[in-house]
Parts: sequence; C-alpha cells; structure tokens
Amino acid sequence: MRSKKFILLLLLSSFIALSACGESVDTQIYNHLEEAVNLEKGFEDQQSIINDLEKQEQEIYDQIIELGMDDFKTIQELAVEAIAVIEERTEYIEVEKNSIDESRQEFEKAESLISEIDDEDTKEKAEEMYTAMMERYQSYDELYEAYTKSLSLERELYDMLQQEEMEQETITEHIATINESYDEVIKANEAFNEHTIAYNELKKTYYEVADIKVTYADEN
Repeated sequence: MRSKKFILLLLLSSFIALSACGESVDTQIYNHLEEAVNLEKGFEDQQSIINDLEKQEQEIYDQIIELGMDDFKTIQELAVEAIAVIEERTEYIEVEKNSIDESRQEFEKAESLISEIDDEDTKEKAEEMYTAMMERYQSYDELYEAYTKSLSLERELYDMLQQEEMEQETITEHIATINESYDEVIKANEAFNEHTIAYNELKKTYYEVADIKVTYADEN
C-alpha cells in the first residue's frame, strides 16, 4: 500500500491597505472573498492532523505485513487499531469538508454583486475569478469523493485481515484496488492545487484591475 502524503494548497489571504470610501460593489465583493478565505481556516487546521494520522496508519500497516500467520492475534489487534485511525481520519475529513462548504456558501454571495460592476474589464476579470473558484470547489468535491472511497477500501482491508480464513490472493487483489484508488486521489489532489493556484492569480488580477489596494498576508 503506497504511503499517503498529500499537500493541499491554500487560498491566498489579504487585507485592505487602502480602499475607496463607502461600501462600493468591489469592496463588498472583496469582503465576501476574504471571508471565504477565513472560513477555510478549519480546512487548513485539519491538514497536519490528517497527515499525522495517515503516517500512523501506514506504520500500523507496515507492522502487519512483517508478521506471519503465526502472529494472527497480533495482526487482529493491529487491524483494530488501524480501523480506529481510519475512523478518526474520517472525522477530520468531514470537518475539512464542512469548512469548504461554508466557504463556498460565502463565496457564492459575490455572484450577484459581480453583475453590478459597471466597468466591463473589471467585470470580466471578476467573472473569470468567480469561475475559477467554483471550479476549485468542484475539484475539492471530486477529491473528497476519491479520498473517502479510499478510506472505505482501507477499512475493508483491515476487516479482511481479521479473518483467519481469508485467501491471500483476495487480500492482494484488494490492496491493488486501494493503490488504484489512491492514484485517483493523487490526481484529484493535483487538480485541486492547480485550481487553487489559478484562483489566487485571478483574484490578484481582479484586485489590481478593480484598484483594490491590498497587502497579502501569506503566499502559498
């Protein structure tokens, strides 16, 4: 089973250094965009925890494959431990997804405001930015689906490892299926990161065209 190490790029956050007086349409859009970033803090916080749990499960798996059937009781105990780690990972993935969903709901509030932008060039940049972000949310949905599928397959593996009469060929085939599923996770992870980079660049461009003066708090 391959080592599960994935890095998800985060949104670029910023704060206004100088802006036009009053709540202009562009300022209102800015507020929704930056609140969407803030709402992804829960997503950001889960990353190191999930990575640590992935390493923990990998270590358990490595212990299992070093054991022979004479150590079947130990294998059973380790499989139970691995399932507990998978359940914990699932909980954190759900927290992560909820954070993304809340961010999406906030970001979508900008859509109607974009249609109110008078300057056509600014509106075009805003629309491109909005489309890029919605594609990013869609790519996360695909990543979440692929990842949760892999979690389910891994749990099935550890259930199988607790059955003494389980055929080795069946286990081997299931491990191959898990590896294939993680290939899909890796592809989805890469797509999500690409969409994140694209959105961050388009948001910068929109802020420049809209003459929203910002200072960026972090670069990803």
